[in-house]
Amino acid sequence: MKGQHFLVDERIAERQIGYAALSDKDVVLEIGAGYGVLTKRIARKAKKVIAVEIDKKLADSLANSLDGMSNVDIISRDILKIDFKDMEFNKVVSNLPYQISSPVTFKLLESDFDMGILMYQKEFADRLVAKPGSKNYSRLSVMASYAADWEMLEAVSPAAFRPRPRVYSAIVKVVPGKPKFEVENEALFYELTRVLFSHRRKKIKNSLLIEGLVSPEEVEKVPYREKRVEVLTPQQIGEISDVIAGMKNEGKDKKNI
Repeated sequence: MKGQHFLVDERIAERQIGYAALSDKDVVLEIGAGYGVLTKRIARKAKKVIAVEIDKKLADSLANSLDGMSNVDIISRDILKIDFKDMEFNKVVSNLPYQISSPVTFKLLESDFDMGILMYQKEFADRLVAKPGSKNYSRLSVMASYAADWEMLEAVSPAAFRPRPRVYSAIVKVVPGKPKFEVENEALFYELTRVLFSHRRKKIKNSLLIEGLVSPEEVEKVPYREKRVEVLTPQQIGEISDVIAGMKNEGKDKKNI
């Protein structure tokens, strides 16, 4: 993939394998296999590797370098166009192409797996694990924490890659699970989060009024309306979402009377 930076530091690859705690029962998805620095190491530990590499030349080169490893399936396709429901895997170990980090992450979180060890651009990883009140806290932080547990394991120097990127990377562990809290309307929760962070320096009430999510009368019923979204926990944003959902349902009921 154009713009992809390939891990060449074998010590870091070994640590990624260690973090993944692989066994001969694991089926591992690798996204962006590149030259196979992770692929071969995963194959020695796991039952099977599904290695996805969009670049046909790289995929062919990897296939020719496997030295008889029969537990590696190489798929030369765009990962964003693959339906994960057609795959069975329980772990993900990948050095993700920076430019597709966000869509791949949320695509993964819609699938069923036990754990992932993922390499991201560090700036992206900082946002994934950010807490309320920090400068990196964002819409991504809320959406990610709603669906999974995230832990930054280590920062990785640009010197570990070829070609050498201009920024640091980071290895992150993700353990997906059930949402941390329930919301009445998940689509509204996602939209509300987008709206609030698009006006992150404004008070909640002003953001809601600007976007027309509530009326001037309704906004007085919204919790945390005098605060800014950057200090609210994901669950508090969920509380606001539920109040708005309740008001919308009341409005529908009145129209049906």
